[in-house]
Amino acid sequence: MKENKKVFIRLIVLFAIFAVAFAVGLIGDYIDFDNLEEAFGSFQAIRLLYLLCMVCFVLFIETLLVFLLGLFEPESHRAKSVISIVSSMLKYITAIVILCWGLSILGCNVSTIVASVGILALVIGFSAESLIADVVTGTFMLFENQYNVGDIVEVGGFRGTVTNIGIRTTCITDPGGNVKIVNNSAMQNILNRSDKMSRAVSDIAIPYPTDLEKLESQLPKLMDEILAAHPDVMKEAPRYLGVQELADSAVVLRFVVNVDEKDIYSGARLLNRDLLLGFRKLGVECPYPQMDVHLDKQA
Repeated sequence: MKENKKVFIRLIVLFAIFAVAFAVGLIGDYIDFDNLEEAFGSFQAIRLLYLLCMVCFVLFIETLLVFLLGLFEPESHRAKSVISIVSSMLKYITAIVILCWGLSILGCNVSTIVASVGILALVIGFSAESLIADVVTGTFMLFENQYNVGDIVEVGGFRGTVTNIGIRTTCITDPGGNVKIVNNSAMQNILNRSDKMSRAVSDIAIPYPTDLEKLESQLPKLMDEILAAHPDVMKEAPRYLGVQELADSAVVLRFVVNVDEKDIYSGARLLNRDLLLGFRKLGVECPYPQMDVHLDKQA
């Protein structure tokens, strides 16, 4: 909402500048250019006015399109990715249009310039190999649907949510709010953790003297109670997998529950809490490390 407000203010400012420049341009159509040339020595002032009018107009159209795209809030990650890439493309298209149209206003033959710098552009293209690779990779990622805006991915050990996909770069934000900007060509060996359901894991320790068979018979009811308490996070009732470890002071039991990837940590915390409270209601306390000390009576 705050971002849309900034874009809306920018629209108003650009429209005001465009309206003023356009109005002055209309007035200029009725001016005696011979006298104007004597006053200014050239028509550069009028050309610059037209240039300003054109720049404001193109930026206004680009900002308006971005603003309209921002009004859409699709639930599909695929749709969010398309909107993100289209918004990025608009910025590049806007720059190209302003450059070509501006040169035309200033009296340059754009087609001649493009033809004359063809060889130079080829040389620059080879030197900007990484830039071209970023653009091409970004285009292919859109069609191949490798990841989308809103997906939780892991790249090079950095885990976070994809917040923006551009023509050249991808922005990934971790749970702490840190943003990592990765060139599209460097988005390799991606682990997309949003493709399948994730599992939150909880290991709970119980004392060795506990009647394990009796406790296991009471677990299904406890699992249903935990699911009923957190249906927004847990996709199904937690499952008891069995004895995970025979530790020094306790028997460790393992429980898992299916959750969305974004809830994998909160799901584990909720499962730990509810299992602790549930075990206490069943008369089972989680043990703490103990040490037995044997004293020699002859000492």
